[in-house]
This record gives sequence, C-alpha cells and structure tokens, in this order.
Amino acid sequence: MKILFLDETHPILYSIFEKKGWTIEIDTTSSMEQIESKLPLFNGLIVRSRMVIDEQLITQGKNLKFIGRPGAGLENIAVEFAEKKGIHVFRSPEGNRDSVAEHGIGMLLMLFNKLNSANWEVKNGQWNRKSNWGEEVKGKTVGLIGYGVMGKAMAQRFSGFGVNCIAYDKYLDQYSDEFCKQVSLEELKETADIVSLHTPLTAETKGYVNEAFINSMSKPFYLINTARGQSVVLNDLVKGLKSKKVLGACLDVLEYEKTSFESMFDENKTDSFDYLAKAHNVLLSPHVAGWTQQSNVKIAQFLGERITEHFH
Repeated sequence: MKILFLDETHPILYSIFEKKGWTIEIDTTSSMEQIESKLPLFNGLIVRSRMVIDEQLITQGKNLKFIGRPGAGLENIAVEFAEKKGIHVFRSPEGNRDSVAEHGIGMLLMLFNKLNSANWEVKNGQWNRKSNWGEEVKGKTVGLIGYGVMGKAMAQRFSGFGVNCIAYDKYLDQYSDEFCKQVSLEELKETADIVSLHTPLTAETKGYVNEAFINSMSKPFYLINTARGQSVVLNDLVKGLKSKKVLGACLDVLEYEKTSFESMFDENKTDSFDYLAKAHNVLLSPHVAGWTQQSNVKIAQFLGERITEHFH
C-alpha cells in the first residue's frame, strides 16, 4: 500500500507502515488542488488538521482504503461519506487521553490555588498571603459532559481527590463505574460545582455552553474545556463570569481558533477574548492539552497498530 501524509507525525508511525512493506510520502505543503490531482495514487491518507478532507477530495481518492487521524477529533473529515465509499476512518484518542486529563486537572488546580498570580507576585517582590488563599477540590461535585475515552481518563484522575464525580453522555448507557456515576443532564446541572467538557465538535455540540446552559445551572460553577473551542460561546461565558454564574474557567481551546489549530485567531478576535485574557479567574492555554512528549509517541503508535491490524 502507498500512504500519503498531509501532516508530520511521530516517526514511529512511518516505521510501523514501512515494516509492513508499505510506501509512504510526506507532503505538508501542497495545495488542495495538488493533493486532489495525485490522491488516486494512494491507498491511505494520514491527516491531522492542516486540511479539510471533504467529499470532493474523498471522491478523488479512487483507490483509498483508509483515512487515519492521529488523535481524537474527526470534524475535518467527511466520515459518513468516506465510509459509504468503503473507506475506513481511524483515529487514536487513547494516545492522548492521559495528557488531556492531566492538563485539565492541572489547570483547575492552578486556578483554585491562584498559582498564576501568586507566582508572579512573589517573583516581583510581593508577599500577599491572604489574597492568595486557595480553594480545595475535595468534596466538590465534578460533572463530566461526555464519558468516552477522555471523560473516563479525567474521572480516573479525579478519583484521588475525594470528589463526587458524575457524568452525562447522551449516546451511552450503563456507563457508571468505580470512578464516576451516570446521571441525567438535569441532575448534573442541579449538583455540579465543576463542569468539564469531553465532547466532539458536531452540529449538536457547537455552542453547547451558551447563555441558556449557564443560566440553567443551579449553582455557580467552574468550567473546564479541553475539547473543542466552538462548544463554548465566549460572549456568553463572559456574561456568566461577570454575573458570577461562572466562578472561573480553564480553557485550552477557544471559539475562534483557526481550523488548523496551528495559529491563534486574529480577524475574529473580540472584546470577549480581551476580557478573558485579563481576568484573574480565567486560565488559557494554546490547544495543547493533548500534546506531551509521551502522547506524541502514543498517538502515532495506537493509530499505526490499529490500521495495520485491520489490514493484516
């Protein structure tokens, strides 16, 4: 088989394919039109976020047997259309579940213990103890929305903190386990002190956390989003922060990120982002929760093994 890589990934994926006798080509610069013209030569396609794999591109891949996406999200791939064409679509969310869980909880602990401000104050010669008193996670109710690979990893990490972990997942059933209890969305909104999103980006989850969602929460709450930026409406989040319905936010992803995830938005930057950037109860990171030195390897390895086992 001949495999085209549209994004660079860890070399372990190249070696897994080459050990099977498959040929690889790495092309991270060609335009969509150039890719379309040569795609009929390939049996497999590996892509992260550089390019949207739409129906037109898939149609050009007359000899494609699979599309692989290192990581979790598939929103840039026309999955249903590909599968109708007999093209298998693979991903590897197990590869970065640990890094996402650790990053999300790390952001929450940093927010609760005011480590960002405390660090800079001490470095600048300020010794403000009482104003930097923290908040404990223990005893709080954590509500996970989405209980797939990422949600389960987050619940497992939270289990050591003495929290009450609950989860709502519209598409699963009987998923309570030793780390988390299955609940309805209504119960989650009634009891959660912390809400953490673990959902893919779909038409249903776009704008999921909006003004109506925030106002439907029974208690003021903290928000963690390590999933997709467009699931949280930033203008509505700012309203929630100002009204104190939202006590704080940990955002690894932002609504107006560019679709490649490789650069920060510019033309759509809003007043809401300026507020978040200055708020002491908001922590931001550049869509890196899923990326560590270890996850970079595991994402590629899981994907390579899954694909080669399928075609064994």
